[in-house]
Amino acid sequence: MVGFTTTIPLEVLIAAERRPVDLNNIFITDPDPQGLIEDAEVAGFPRNICGWIKGLYGVVRRCGIKEVVAVTEGDCSNTKALMEVLTLQGVTTVPFAYPFDRSAETLTHEIDKLARHFGVTLQQCEAARERLERVRGKVHEIDRLNWQEGRVSGGESHYFQVCTSDMNGDVDAFEAEVDTFLAEAGRREPLRQGLRLAYIGVPPIFTDLYETLEGMGARVVFNETQRQFSMPYPVDSLVEQYRRYTYPYDIFTRLADIEEEIARRRVDGVIHYVQAFCFRQIEDLIVRKRLKMPILTLEGDRPGPLDARTRIRLEGFIEMLKARKP
Repeated sequence: MVGFTTTIPLEVLIAAERRPVDLNNIFITDPDPQGLIEDAEVAGFPRNICGWIKGLYGVVRRCGIKEVVAVTEGDCSNTKALMEVLTLQGVTTVPFAYPFDRSAETLTHEIDKLARHFGVTLQQCEAARERLERVRGKVHEIDRLNWQEGRVSGGESHYFQVCTSDMNGDVDAFEAEVDTFLAEAGRREPLRQGLRLAYIGVPPIFTDLYETLEGMGARVVFNETQRQFSMPYPVDSLVEQYRRYTYPYDIFTRLADIEEEIARRRVDGVIHYVQAFCFRQIEDLIVRKRLKMPILTLEGDRPGPLDARTRIRLEGFIEMLKARKP
């Protein structure tokens, strides 16, 4: 079992026949995610540090994970300190860095270094990519059924796309779950028409966002980062796949994808989620200057249902969009 702090070249772990564990997914689906954060704070983590970082620490300690791939460039700036704390406590930590300039040469070196650590070759990783492509293609169909046919909710699309980061630790079992869902979703009647929203930013720490929006007459037809986890672009190599994966690179790379999908999916408004105490909050300034449409910025801190203030802000945003719609 190998944990990781955000999406890594999953093909390496699959080729090495190791069980991949996205620590974020374990944290947010835990019956008591708040307890995982409290474990980290008892251990000495400050209260004014991102809840996700503390949750990841709690998962590693509670689940007894002995090896973690830490993404030190291209994700949370606190990951390096988390890596050092885990190392102090006897966890084997393996650094992986996405190059800021998206250099193919540097990325090849990083993937090769990761592969060598786990005792596999790049050729074996390419073979694993072909296996994973089949599953990812089915998740792309779930996304299409969401935005194009209205047979899948935004929350359902969010779930399956997020799970592609580690295939729930078992590629075959996850593919069977996807197949069952696709068979059922294909028989559904299309959902009623309503407001079409884009959700951009990291996946929400809120547990009831999608259900709340649908109760207000709006549904998410574009999950930005979650879709990126599913590797949505056709490519012919592992390195190119992770060069085109937008999340770990600059905001302008992400915005090019966001603008294209917003137009294609006929989006009425954008929800930009930012995590409390995260450097990505600063990027909201750029998002607002670049996207020429209504944007609501939501900030979350700890896992749980939406608070009353955030619900009121969502209601106001949805009512404004309804008033604008012809």
